[in-house]
Amino acid sequence: MTTDASERATLPSILVPSMPDTTETVRPYAELVRDGDARRVWMGQSLKVETHQVFAHLAGAGVRVPVGTSVTLMPLRHPYEAALQARSLALTTGHPVVAGYGVGAPAFVRSLNGRPYDSPRTMAAEYLRTVRSLLDGEIVDHAGDYHALRGRLMPMEHPRVEVGVGVLRPNMARTAGGVADVAITWMTPPGYVAETLIPALDEGAKGRDARCRVATVVHVAVDRPKRDPYVLAHTAAAGHLSADHYTDMLRRAGVAADPADPQAGARALVDSGTYVYGSADHIAGVLGTYRDAGVDEVILNCGGVLFTEGEAAALTDAREIVEAVRRRDGHG
Repeated sequence: MTTDASERATLPSILVPSMPDTTETVRPYAELVRDGDARRVWMGQSLKVETHQVFAHLAGAGVRVPVGTSVTLMPLRHPYEAALQARSLALTTGHPVVAGYGVGAPAFVRSLNGRPYDSPRTMAAEYLRTVRSLLDGEIVDHAGDYHALRGRLMPMEHPRVEVGVGVLRPNMARTAGGVADVAITWMTPPGYVAETLIPALDEGAKGRDARCRVATVVHVAVDRPKRDPYVLAHTAAAGHLSADHYTDMLRRAGVAADPADPQAGARALVDSGTYVYGSADHIAGVLGTYRDAGVDEVILNCGGVLFTEGEAAALTDAREIVEAVRRRDGHG
């Protein structure tokens, strides 16, 4: 199907919801983007086949599409290496890249650095500013609390790289507003984005020409016989529903979630509509509420279906949802 640039910009993107064992695991998701069925393919930090290498392999195999990382973890690489990897993806794919980063859980940071960051927000701000400056061709002379650098990337023309950061709560949103190009949110209801995160992004963006874009990962599944949305939600999100920072965000958004009871949290996700379950047309309508709330890029996470029924079922859901979005927007 032919998709022009203006239509592609309104399409959902798609997330690879698992750490791949091989590069071929990711290929069908990238092909959805290549074939005009999604805007961009996203991957999180993979501790199996490394994220940047997966995208570079697919580009070398001829599947060159816009990509995003949601999110790779700051403690694994110096900002110079991060900027170099992101630019290399833009050069290899020939498309814009969203290079999204996260500070990582305190236990993960401690396992690498010996102790957690004293101030994750300060770490994030320093890191993102350095990566952005390097990508802009600037000479960086920085000695901060969390890294030091005196140097620059060798100048090269390349497709645009947007620097993003994972955002769940207002304080990190304020940080993102001041330094990031994209705020990447996960499992954040549209009302919470509109009423809590975007005002905080605007507050942080004072003095900048414009606030950063918002890209939101949304759990989705099409209603089909024998599917139980509560099982799907728990399968997809149990890890996040056991984490203090995710459940705190959800409670702020009015979704009852307790890290001690992820099954109840999964039921709350479904009952609140945060886990979007229903017909493809229903899902398309809910995705429209995210756009109305100020989300610039909606990212489909079909993980619940993938983990219970397999890749083919998850990709079928994604295609049906995109077609429903097209119909809703008058492109079908």
